[in-house]
Amino acid sequence: MSSLTCAICQKPVPPRTENAAFPFCSKRCRAVDLGRWLGEEYRVPDRQADEQEDELPTDSHPDRQRGDA
Repeated sequence: MSSLTCAICQKPVPPRTENAAFPFCSKRCRAVDLGRWLGEEYRVPDRQADEQEDELPTDSHPDRQRGDA
């Protein structure tokens, strides 16, 4: 069984059954992580335009004709 380390302080994390702050080692580290999310220190990357395969370019939409706005 591998032991987990806290993402904030790198200390060992007790199992979920013994630790209300899981996956962090303590309530303090859990609060630090939440503060980082709220402070926008963590960001989820936006997909690039070429990766947005479900969207059609606006100039080639099948329901639009030339001159439609």
